Amino acid sequence: MTNINPKIEASWKEVLMPQLESDYFLKLKSFLAEEKKKHLIYPNGKNIFAIFDFVPFHKVKVVILGQDPYHGEGQAHGLSFSVPQGIKIPPSLQNIFKELKSDLNIEAPTSGNLEKWAQQGVFLLNATLTVRANEAGSHQKKGWEQFTDSVIKCLSEKRENLVFILWGNYAQAKEKLIDTKKHYIIKSAHPSPLSAYNGFWESKPFSKTNTFLESKGLKTINWNLK
Repeated sequence: MTNINPKIEASWKEVLMPQLESDYFLKLKSFLAEEKKKHLIYPNGKNIFAIFDFVPFHKVKVVILGQDPYHGEGQAHGLSFSVPQGIKIPPSLQNIFKELKSDLNIEAPTSGNLEKWAQQGVFLLNATLTVRANEAGSHQKKGWEQFTDSVIKCLSEKRENLVFILWGNYAQAKEKLIDTKKHYIIKSAHPSPLSAYNGFWESKPFSKTNTFLESKGLKTINWNLK
């Protein structure tokens, strides 16, 4: 894991260099190096920073915050909520697709791969970027949250007119990092089957995002993954 730094896309590397050189990040790298000796870690090394490669700093339009990578085999590939082509669509993502149908009448795709969203500037960021196989939350409080908080702060401070979609209490706790005068925040319950009934249904995040982008003269997101 000592070569973790160069794997971050150049524009991100520039804004995040103080984090990448900090003590906590060096400790995080050491932790991951030790973990890899004893455990299977998801996603694989080349995908840890995949979302940063898909969406350079100045191309971000929308931020969707997740918590942890999926911890099942073949699921995590560096984009929050997304799974690679051919992997069964997880329940939260199934509910996201149901809300997409309700909101914009877009039929659910057969794949849970959200790379087409990322290519348009949808930054699918997990608060923790790695996890031990089959152990949910196993890499929390090791330094990743400090790193991804700084990502959110950088976006808030150096960009304007971004949409932040905060699903559930964990994501909504990050609102304090965001300048609400410069950016648009969409909040609702998490799409998980355990909480979607609590206000995720009919929250219309996709149409609200596009209405805001349009109002700022920005190109809207084509949410159709087919």
